[in-house]
Amino acid sequence: MKEKVVLAFSGGLDTSFCSIYLSQDLNLEVHSVIVNTGGFGAEELADIERRAYKMGVVSHAVVDETENFYNTCVRYLIYGNVLKNNTYPLSVSAERVSQATAIALYAKKIGADYVAHGSTGAGNDQVRFDMIFNILIPEVKILTPIRDLKLSREAEIKYLKEHGVEMNFEKAKYSINKGIWGTSVGGKETLTSHEGLPDDAWPTQLTKEGSEKVTLEFKQGELIAINDETFDHPTKAIQHLQELASPYAIGRDIHVGDTIIGIKGRVGFEAAAPMVIIKAHHTLEKHTLTKWQLSWKDQLSSFYGNWLHEGQFHDPVMRNIESFLTDTQQNVSGKVFVQLYPYRFQVLGIESAYDLMSNKFGSYGEMNNTWTGDDVKGFSKIFGNQTVIYHKVNGAKEN
Repeated sequence: MKEKVVLAFSGGLDTSFCSIYLSQDLNLEVHSVIVNTGGFGAEELADIERRAYKMGVVSHAVVDETENFYNTCVRYLIYGNVLKNNTYPLSVSAERVSQATAIALYAKKIGADYVAHGSTGAGNDQVRFDMIFNILIPEVKILTPIRDLKLSREAEIKYLKEHGVEMNFEKAKYSINKGIWGTSVGGKETLTSHEGLPDDAWPTQLTKEGSEKVTLEFKQGELIAINDETFDHPTKAIQHLQELASPYAIGRDIHVGDTIIGIKGRVGFEAAAPMVIIKAHHTLEKHTLTKWQLSWKDQLSSFYGNWLHEGQFHDPVMRNIESFLTDTQQNVSGKVFVQLYPYRFQVLGIESAYDLMSNKFGSYGEMNNTWTGDDVKGFSKIFGNQTVIYHKVNGAKEN
């Protein structure tokens, strides 16, 4: 009787190689599974399933983690306005945590002897998957053919052609990962420091001209409505905004960062809805939170994003920070007005019952209604008093 291996399968070049290698070279019973985090429609999933069976898998399963991914992860990325290196909304790195967790639970469910993934030996995913599998299913052995065999993409293509596999190998030159929180694009250009991705490498092309205004409504930090259309779950609102914004080719960029294993890496990404949501949410927060709420949020959110990026979702400190972030959102409710243009967007303003910029208390740079000029004179003396003393004491010594 053959031993079972659960293969994290996307239908791309790496996992196509793995499915054949595991079944034919290692003589294992391959059970492929794809975890949908909101990036695939029914037709795409059906196509991936057909591809899996063509590669010789014994069974193929789809695990839909879209709402759970939002509930356990994405909502905190929004609460924290998380952008890695002020650029990247953690489109794929956040997904990988959810995917690895779901795959581990599936491997446990079917009693697999092995679990396999198509990560190379150069990136972050190998650490994320290995670590989460070690945490959740320590008794299951991990197989990583691409990493262990040190294969180039050219070598994988050659192997698949030798085994009679027909696929779009030109398209396979780019590694594309889709999810509700964005799509990553990796290829030969991102292996350099100076090249940008060619226009046709981006999965979503510019199809809209002109501009349009959209209104996002948040309730306690969560996106609940767009243009006065209310959704029963924030994932539906995110997907609807993606439909509106992505034809403008908004949210394209290349992220440069430090990998978990200590080398620099580049990856292209497009994340129209995530970028609009984060900037809109942050603007609403700047109106509704106090200075020190914003300050501590920035610090803890930065740590949260970095630790999540490195796959450490299951560290209990993450639950502590999530509790803090949730508590900060009590008054983050209101509407945000955004203008969409080709390749860019602009946050125009907000409307909220919790707006601390109320003109009842004064207008910045013009007038105030709650203090006098004499109050400010006295406050300025007290506020700078310790620094005045320091300079009097130390200035005398210097002279």
